[in-house]
Amino acid sequence: MEKEIHVVTGAFGFTGKYIAKILLDRGFEVRTLTNSSPEENPFFEKIKVFPLNFENQEALLESLKGGSVLYNTYWVRFNYRGKKINFNHSLAVENTLKLFESAKKAGIKRIVHISITNPSEDSPFEYFRGKAIIEKALINSGISYAILRPALIFGKEGILINNIAWMLRKFPFFAIFGDGSYRLQPIYVEDLAELTVEMGEREGNFIIDAIGPETFTFKELVEKIAEIIERKRPIIPVPDSIGYLFAYIIGIFLGDVVITKEEIKALKANLLYTDSKPSGKTRFTDWARENSKLLGIEYFSEIKRRKLKKNLK
Repeated sequence: MEKEIHVVTGAFGFTGKYIAKILLDRGFEVRTLTNSSPEENPFFEKIKVFPLNFENQEALLESLKGGSVLYNTYWVRFNYRGKKINFNHSLAVENTLKLFESAKKAGIKRIVHISITNPSEDSPFEYFRGKAIIEKALINSGISYAILRPALIFGKEGILINNIAWMLRKFPFFAIFGDGSYRLQPIYVEDLAELTVEMGEREGNFIIDAIGPETFTFKELVEKIAEIIERKRPIIPVPDSIGYLFAYIIGIFLGDVVITKEEIKALKANLLYTDSKPSGKTRFTDWARENSKLLGIEYFSEIKRRKLKKNLK
């Protein structure tokens, strides 16, 4: 009996890796569409690897044929133009629409898509507008779907939580934007992956706010991380412009983008908060205590991760 084929975009990345592992454990044949090199493959020969080739829709279509469910984790965090790599939200939207179109032509029966809390086509923020456009396209595609909307994903490879801890370890104080009263609801990456695979096996259409069981203000989150890693620091409220400048200077030395102006505004607009029932069960505070010795020991660079990805064409 042939195994059912499930396709994951970015199975060597943060969320995709955990989704792929669960699928393999449940006996599915797994493919991935990725821009990562084969050397980054944590699954050896257990997963069939295809390039995430948006420039060649015929090849994209072929890589999806025979698949039953597509799990889409593809996206970019911010707009960036560098000497060697460029990426932006508008292109990510265009590419995702190509992916959905190819999936429909290939006969994919169901798509589980990772989105974001509070997407809106009227949003002043390109990230949230782009996510809303993609959701609408999927809903109107005629393909069975589940849309998961995480606020903030944490785990060993997660960038934001780790880098907050890194700054608490490195600097004598921590600056926050304004009073830090804006809220976040972090979900554990393995909980999100479990929910994603569960939705792949379900029937019917779903839109779910994928949030964890704890809610923090940003200030509370920083204080909790500082307490857990035993690096209590003065937390200093600063104007957005000063906080951004401080992060920008750190980014120059690290060769990274620590945070963008749009991310600051979206945080303060409470877009990473919803009053929905929690979908995840793992408490951030429990996980952080279990991983306190490693949390923030090294800085995780978004740009470096992108640079390490090689085109598989």
